[in-house]
Amino acid sequence: MNLERHTFQHAGLTFSYLDSRIGDQTLIALHAHLMEAATFAPLAAALAPDWRVVALDQRGHGYTDHAPSYTRADYIADLEALFAHLHLPRAVLLGNSLGGVNAFQFAALHPEQVTALIIEDIGATVSDDIRFILAWAGTFATREALAAKVGERFALYIADSFRHTRDGWRLAFEPAEMLDSQNQLIGDHWHNWLATTGPALLVRGRQSRVTNPDEMEQMARRRPNTTLVTLDGGHVLHIEDPFAFNATVRGFLDSL
Repeated sequence: MNLERHTFQHAGLTFSYLDSRIGDQTLIALHAHLMEAATFAPLAAALAPDWRVVALDQRGHGYTDHAPSYTRADYIADLEALFAHLHLPRAVLLGNSLGGVNAFQFAALHPEQVTALIIEDIGATVSDDIRFILAWAGTFATREALAAKVGERFALYIADSFRHTRDGWRLAFEPAEMLDSQNQLIGDHWHNWLATTGPALLVRGRQSRVTNPDEMEQMARRRPNTTLVTLDGGHVLHIEDPFAFNATVRGFLDSL
């Protein structure tokens, strides 16, 4: 699957996104903190040729500019600008972690633009402390040194964010900015989650350290038209078990 990279301007920033360009219906994919659009390339291939997949490098991530702020309103405005840039009346929104909250908060404000929601391993409340990532800042002599600093667990998820510069290896994102973004994300978002009633799929990792089964079951029970599927894996199921994740997403999309 050949994903084309494109850009658009918004709020003084250049945003980058990947676009499969084919498909009668559109799915917008939103990554987690520390990750980027390229993480959804296997999903785009699995959904071709029926679904056009647009994967956004969200502010401060990937090839999108670093931003002066990372508020909830900032992320929602970025999605509004993406819809306008693409001239999209409606789309399915899929989001992992940060991207999941962004997706259902956007839907709460713009239900007429969201055909359905697919939320990957994030709950209606967020409380995770990610101060440990501050140690990842700076430039490292080799890729191996950067990977060792990040650690095996996270290197699996954020390998796309490794960048080789003339000074050495560093991350595409600034850890201090990501900590600020996470602190803005922490809170109770139940009112946003319950604000819409369109079709929604919740996908939880059975071994996830971020979500708990009780809250995810409540999310499915309290919101109409919501299905919860639990898969083996942790917080980033589309990387840990892409076959099962992609099949689950495809089955949901086929039911719309």
